[in-house]
Amino acid sequence: MGDYRRIADRIADDIASGRLRPGQRLPPQRTFARRRGIAPSTAGRVYGELVRRGLVVGEVGRGTFVRAAAPAPAGRALVESDEGAAPVNLELNYPCAPGQAELLAPVLAPLLRPDVLAEALSPAPATGTPEAREAAADLLATPGWRPDPERLLFTGNARQAIAAALASLVRPGGRVGVEQLTYPLVKEIAARLGITLVPLAGDAAGLLPEAVAAAHRTAPLSALYVQPTLHNPTALTTSGPRLLHLARLVHDLDLPVVEDRIWSFLHAPGVPLAAHAPALTHVVDGLSKRVAPGLTVGFLVVPPHRAGAVAHAVRSGGWSAGRFALEAAVRWTAEGTVARLVEAKRADATRRQRILAEELAGFTVRSGPRAYFAWWELPAPWRADTFTAAAAAHGIAVTPGPAFAVAPGHTPDAVRLGLASAPEPDLRRALRTLAHVAARRSGDRSGP
Repeated sequence: MGDYRRIADRIADDIASGRLRPGQRLPPQRTFARRRGIAPSTAGRVYGELVRRGLVVGEVGRGTFVRAAAPAPAGRALVESDEGAAPVNLELNYPCAPGQAELLAPVLAPLLRPDVLAEALSPAPATGTPEAREAAADLLATPGWRPDPERLLFTGNARQAIAAALASLVRPGGRVGVEQLTYPLVKEIAARLGITLVPLAGDAAGLLPEAVAAAHRTAPLSALYVQPTLHNPTALTTSGPRLLHLARLVHDLDLPVVEDRIWSFLHAPGVPLAAHAPALTHVVDGLSKRVAPGLTVGFLVVPPHRAGAVAHAVRSGGWSAGRFALEAAVRWTAEGTVARLVEAKRADATRRQRILAEELAGFTVRSGPRAYFAWWELPAPWRADTFTAAAAAHGIAVTPGPAFAVAPGHTPDAVRLGLASAPEPDLRRALRTLAHVAARRSGDRSGP
């Protein structure tokens, strides 16, 4: 873990000394990895660390550039760092309910018996076990929809479930429609699979069906990836009528869908797109947000005729779930532990939303009453890169808007705030600091 930070330190020294000049473009990550003799994933961490420190800015389709120093107003630094404040990471977004470990531990105890453990450490197929399929079907069920347990597959986490679904649906060079702002790891998955992402417009009700149809007419789409419930990063939930319209459209186009429902447990129960288009929709979900990121399972509900192809993708990608994690998930679900954690996290998200509303009152912030993230449209003249750098100078990490943008050159002047991971006092302090920073630069001195 420390290796990438040491490499980032050396790049930071080059920037400080002037060997790397403001505006200079860094090599593509794969080129950087090859020159340094490191893995591409390590290169990605180096670049991410440099962005976090505010030393570089990455723009989709253009590359990564050394950030130019902003002029200081009235002889004063653009930002004044908080030397004594502890760092607060609002990029991470893993909710942890009070007493979570105490709830989880007793259920795991039976798995540690030697006879049970031996079975739990054996390999698990993509189809899991009958008990796991029934437990997952119960967990994912909503009023009016319960997945058929025979259509459930399991992966190590939800990201692997997305990768498996797309790998089974789209050949290299294929086109996948996505919202204009989308989960950044979907962009990474697409790049590794050789898939082209096609950004699609939406409005306050969700993804626009006419945008899907127009993109499909231009060149056929192989699939559609959507987040209809608590879309990341905007927290938008697609309206019921719009969901029906989309379902009719994908049926008419015979267009497969990957429906990401990883945050849906926080929202009021609603019928998923899969209920309206079961023959085309691949539902992705998991335990990382509901339970914990360290011992997790990804779920895939697939159309009946797709089970074999998706299971093959899971196996060939090395994305199978661990048997121990599956056994733990079955017990946590059967004992009601997951349900208790969900209720606790809904209450926790509601409290954090109150903090967000209080500390960023007067700013343009998009979120939901029980969302664990928020999309902050920055006041002029802030740009996403300069605000991210200003936040980093105060020890606060935020995710710049361009990380979610699909279209090259589309760099929204916004940041995503992850509300889940920081303790509530630290979250309040960080949001208050960010409000001060935003108001000072924008000229609005009436803020908090």
